[in-house]
Amino acid sequence: MRSAPPSPLPAVERSPLRGLTRRELPFVPVFAQSVAAIAPSGTAVVTPAFVIGAAGGGASIAVFLAAAVLAWAVALVIRPMAQRLAVTGGLYTYVAKGLGPAVAVPTGWSAIVGYASVSVSGLISVGIYLNQMAVTAGLAGFGGTAAIVGLLVAAAAVAAVLMVRGIRLSASVTLLIECVSVVTVLVVMGYLLTRDAHRPRPAPVFEWHGGTGTLAMSAVVAISAFVGFESATTLSAEAYRPFRSVPRTLMWTPVAAAVIYLFAVAAQAVALTCAPAGTATSSTPVTDLLMLDNSEFLVAVLDLGVAASFFACTVASINALVRVLFTMGREGIAPAAVGRAHPRFHTPAPAIVAAVGAVAACALCYLLSGAEPQDGIRSFLTLSALGYLGSYLPACLATPALLRRIGESSRRLAVLGSVTAILLGALMVAAAVSARNDNVTVVIAYAAIMAAAALFTLALRVFAPNRLRGIGIYDEPRPEDLLPTVTFR
Repeated sequence: MRSAPPSPLPAVERSPLRGLTRRELPFVPVFAQSVAAIAPSGTAVVTPAFVIGAAGGGASIAVFLAAAVLAWAVALVIRPMAQRLAVTGGLYTYVAKGLGPAVAVPTGWSAIVGYASVSVSGLISVGIYLNQMAVTAGLAGFGGTAAIVGLLVAAAAVAAVLMVRGIRLSASVTLLIECVSVVTVLVVMGYLLTRDAHRPRPAPVFEWHGGTGTLAMSAVVAISAFVGFESATTLSAEAYRPFRSVPRTLMWTPVAAAVIYLFAVAAQAVALTCAPAGTATSSTPVTDLLMLDNSEFLVAVLDLGVAASFFACTVASINALVRVLFTMGREGIAPAAVGRAHPRFHTPAPAIVAAVGAVAACALCYLLSGAEPQDGIRSFLTLSALGYLGSYLPACLATPALLRRIGESSRRLAVLGSVTAILLGALMVAAAVSARNDNVTVVIAYAAIMAAAALFTLALRVFAPNRLRGIGIYDEPRPEDLLPTVTFR
């Protein structure tokens, strides 16, 4: 009787993602990626003031708490995919495996919009706050658009060098910067609370104002404070233990950010009730609050901390962006050049150069147009929130579909994914319907990009169906990853 031929090993000789570092990043750089992408310290200074000015202190706390719960629900849903696939495309690849390539392409475009927009906002913030710090310190030659532009270009150059040199270096630097920034911001928020602890308040601290439309847009802005927590998924192919470190990062990053944001919202709501009229709607309300006490030193420290935080956010967001582009380049969906890796540093250097150049050019064009820089920060943050939400929604539907396909379906996860997707969709529709003034332009821009993504997908289906079917590459096991013998327990 002839024995059956041995089945082929479930491994490949060459990974589709070859060229990048593989299975080397420990947990700390992976966690740093998500923390820096959120930029909790910089966001804690900038974003709560926008929401408080529009909806009041009480609504702001409720909105940020709801945003934290929604972000955590998204993390719970996509966590099973992070436990099974080591990818560089993040949610783009997850959706390709769960819902198919036709849905994955628009999802990837939406994720690129999110990462790129928050990077533009981050670079503008770096220029503004470093320039503001220099003005407060009395340095000559600062204070105008030229100074902001110079600082922005310098920050972009430094970010590009860090990213090209290696993900471990850039992630470690961003984590160090973010830790120092968080401590700085928490100290300043604590000062605002204690400073105003015994002052009479002309109005309730946690009042609600504004209509349904205002709350919808405020919710989108609050969500923008949490987006980016999933960016660690783009490093799972490079992580040492991806199926442990990435899921842990997904679960804990939104929780840590929520603690910081809720404290910041409460502190700013208390401080703004005692401030002169118009402070809440100022472009830099926290700085104005400190200047009322002639605290120039604290203002300079705060500006430096916020600038450092947004620099770390820019580096982390572009790190995620270029890995999505790298994946698309390897699949033939994007130009082949962005799918190449540096032979020495093992980073997607061509994609980094292209992404940094595009982000910096966009920020420069906005500043040189004469528009208000703070309006640019707000608009690009809103656009990034729409981009992230547009990628989160299909990802929440992709996980149950993938688990069902591999015979591991979960009713609880299917319900949670469906409910979360419905909430995300309702939030996007409410924000689009209630958008006013400059937000209308943001919504139209995002809708136009998604329409272009749909047309591009249709063109691929008609003219390059093989490329479309090839979407969804991940770091497949190699022979050295397999045990030489069967183990028994």
